[in-house]
Amino acid sequence: MTQSLFDFTDKQSSLLLTPKQASIWASEYLGKRVTSNNVMYLLNYGKIANHSKNPKENLIDKNELKDYYDSTVKSQKHLESPLSFAQYKEAETTKHIHRIHPYKGKFIPQLVEYFLDSHTDSIKLETYFKPNDIVLDIFAGSGTTLCVANELGMNAIGIDISYFNTMLCNAKIAKYDLNTLEIELIKLTNLLEKYSKNLQISSFESALNNVLSEFNQIYFPNKTFKRQVALKQIDEKAYGETKEKEFLKIYNDLVKLYHINISTNIQGNFFEKWYMNSIKQEILLLKNEILKAPKCLQDVLCIILSRTVRSCRATTHSDLATLLEPITTTYYCKKHGRICKPLFSIAKWWKSYAKDTLKRLREFESLRSDTTQICLNADSTNVDIINFVQKQDKAFAQLIKSQKIAGIFSSPPYVGLIDYHEQHAYAYDIFGLPRKDNLEIGKLSNGQSKNAQEKYIQGIATALNNAKRFLKEDYNIFLVANDKFNLYPKIAELANMSIVKKYDRPVLNRSEKDKNRYSESIFHLREE
Repeated sequence: MTQSLFDFTDKQSSLLLTPKQASIWASEYLGKRVTSNNVMYLLNYGKIANHSKNPKENLIDKNELKDYYDSTVKSQKHLESPLSFAQYKEAETTKHIHRIHPYKGKFIPQLVEYFLDSHTDSIKLETYFKPNDIVLDIFAGSGTTLCVANELGMNAIGIDISYFNTMLCNAKIAKYDLNTLEIELIKLTNLLEKYSKNLQISSFESALNNVLSEFNQIYFPNKTFKRQVALKQIDEKAYGETKEKEFLKIYNDLVKLYHINISTNIQGNFFEKWYMNSIKQEILLLKNEILKAPKCLQDVLCIILSRTVRSCRATTHSDLATLLEPITTTYYCKKHGRICKPLFSIAKWWKSYAKDTLKRLREFESLRSDTTQICLNADSTNVDIINFVQKQDKAFAQLIKSQKIAGIFSSPPYVGLIDYHEQHAYAYDIFGLPRKDNLEIGKLSNGQSKNAQEKYIQGIATALNNAKRFLKEDYNIFLVANDKFNLYPKIAELANMSIVKKYDRPVLNRSEKDKNRYSESIFHLREE
């Protein structure tokens, strides 16, 4: 009889496992898929120790790994809810086109699938939507509802006041000749590489990378430094600051030697403030070339460039989502536990994201249904959906008119949490997109005062009332919200709707530095 790793007794307290063996054991212990890469992440970030004396080998103590999971996963009873989707890895919650571009505040596709598909369980007692239905998202954001609707064989309409969000949604769900797109990406990549070779940047970065690698190997050894920090054997802040200053002298000498301009325009717009000169020149080069590409490919090419540009802002790795001040020198990186450098070329990320986007579009192509999805750049509080769609797709407009919309699945903006235009300010500046910040509901700059809450209530209720005229009589509406101010009962009342059920769920895999426990509710609304 074969004995699994899970059955090994605790007597083998010093049992050491390879990352592959550890991943098999962890998968069985947690009841979810754990990969070798997941285990290596714990090693690399000092969460568990590497017990190998061989620098080319990684060995994990099974009991130490068990203790880690017991304290971080097994102890969290809230993860037992079906709506936690704790069984899914981040790669699965950002599958295919759902990771084509970063977006603050997006929900995972599994949440939409849960309410749109035909399954029932102990929490979801009935089916609310069926294939060929029309689903509406009145705050489309990054387009998750539209993409999921397509996979499930449903038609969908999205509405968003942000021009960039609308472009992102439509770029995700559009049909492409992927061979033509690949040829265009190769052409743009070759142009970028040729341009970069004519500058000093590549030589400078090569020299910088060499000395930086040597420095980090000496003072921030991979196998031990982060573990020592985790065990508080090293004062990370003091040590990091000391080594940062030490390497800065080397960096400044190289900048002078290669005559590199590292200044940014602090008083300028977003693009001028957050990008160094060499980066700006490459961005503008590709932007102008994209305008020469086939019209049907321009939006998705802009999205790939936008994703690239977001990763190339002059900031630290840990502050990509919460920009503080432009960083144009080397710095101690708390995220990676070593000295890191700013970027001087977009080439690496452009090539990576071009390849990744093609792969994701191909994956989605094999899953998509022959249904229609469209996102409208409009105000959800007053848009005439049928007339707006009529301008772009007459057949779909007629279907909406005759069949009507079965319901809504949407995540409205939260009160005073995000400025939805500003999070993509770089794209608005680079591509010259029109902005309608003043029409955002619940934006960060409005705060969370009583007055802001009242405006939020009125805005969401008005959007619901506007949508109702396009809905079937027996519609179902699902709104995802973190309602810490208890505003949704009033919103439902103003929309002449009843909250027939409220589902609560913990939110996992949050981005960037905010790892505090966070939950949200899904409000199920129907006509009173």
